[in-house]
Formats: sequence, C-alpha cells, structure tokens
Amino acid sequence: MIHITRKEHFNAAHRMYREEWSAEKNNEVFGKCANPNWHGHNYNLFVTVKGEVTHATGYLIDLKELKTIINDYVIEKLDHKNINKDVEFMAGKMASTELLCIEIFKQLKAPIEAYEGVFLHSVKLYETENNSAEYFGG
Repeated sequence: MIHITRKEHFNAAHRMYREEWSAEKNNEVFGKCANPNWHGHNYNLFVTVKGEVTHATGYLIDLKELKTIINDYVIEKLDHKNINKDVEFMAGKMASTELLCIEIFKQLKAPIEAYEGVFLHSVKLYETENNSAEYFGG
C-alpha cells in the first residue's frame, strides 16, 4: 500500500466565540481569537490518500484529478471566505481548526473514494506554522 499526499493552500477568516456567552467569557476562553472584527489565517491543507499502485499508469491516482477534487469540494468553498458566515459545511459549528479539519475530511471522502481502489487516509490542516490538526476519519 502506498500513501500519496497533496498540499493545497487557502486563506480564510474566522472568529472563535459562543453567542450564549458574554464578551468577557469569550475573551477569557478564546483571547484574541474572539475579536468581533474577525481574524484570518493562511491555511495549508495536506490530503493523504492510500491504495495500491495501478500497473498500467504507475499511479494510485492522477494528482491532477486529486487537485481538482480538493479545489472543487474544499478550496473554492473556503478561500477568501469567512468560515463562520460563508461556508455552508461549517454552518452551526465552531470554526476551530479541529472541526474544520473533520468537516474537510467529510467533504472529500466520497469524491476521492469514487476512484476504484483509492481511499482517503487523512486530512492535515495547518492554521499556523506551529499549529495543526489531523483527522483520519472515524
């Protein structure tokens, strides 16, 4: 079995807050991330697929196809958007990197696994150079 990883990039804004909490409580829990005027990140997304190499092509999946799937199902929906307000698959969810990573996995699983013998292994999302989340499904 081989694992192939594709890296993509998007920029998006979000705010960490709970409407039912006071401004003071949000600031206490989320700090600067609770800024009512939002803040943004330059996200790096790593999508890893796994399976067996096809002998006819020498590929697991054509990386142009993987790039198209990631772009159509994730990047176009997130890039230069407000995650809290503009991203349908994040509606009603906290815009944390952890939950965003899980929801991106859910967006990609079916279109990637429509390719015979190709399985989505993991999604890793870097919010900053030092902070990331990785999800393996489940």
